[in-house]
Amino acid sequence: MTRVLIAEDQGMLRGALAILLDLEDDLEVVAQVGSGDEIVPAALRVRPDVALLDIELPGTNGIDATAALRDVLPGCAVLIVTTFGRPGYLRRALEAGARGFVVKDGPVENLAAAIRQVLAGDTVIDAALAATALSAGPNPLTRREREVLAAAADGATAADMARRLHLSESTVRNHLSSCIGKTGTRNRIEAVGLARANGWL
Repeated sequence: MTRVLIAEDQGMLRGALAILLDLEDDLEVVAQVGSGDEIVPAALRVRPDVALLDIELPGTNGIDATAALRDVLPGCAVLIVTTFGRPGYLRRALEAGARGFVVKDGPVENLAAAIRQVLAGDTVIDAALAATALSAGPNPLTRREREVLAAAADGATAADMARRLHLSESTVRNHLSSCIGKTGTRNRIEAVGLARANGWL
């Protein structure tokens, strides 16, 4: 019997997924959590074979939780199940150690099949998203540029961002300028929007 953990912040969807997966003869949902901070403690407690993680969760996001699971429970295969089929998310999830990436609008039979495939050691990626990711290319932003651009998302001033990130104002401005140039946008608001749409932040 394959033991499954589900991390999904929408309670109704989380419960429905658990019910549907429990109908499969070879799958058993052993834990359900609603926030990213609960994933590792729950996984260490119940030792799932497969963890189904959403990306946008309260607390720790699903991609960071994937990396944490890889470190503390390397035998647990992670399958990202998300509404947000963004090329940057796909790349980041795979780099973090996910073995699969599927979008939520597919049939539950496909999800059950994907669970079995990642458990067998295969990599499962939504076909349409894989094609988009290949054409989109890699994330052009460095780690520090992503941090600065994420800090700019709430409209903070350069001085505010400098204090928050422990950088000088001129360094913040240089990183923002670089982000705008690399994304081909006109200002930091457009750069944030484009980076989010591609899953780079």
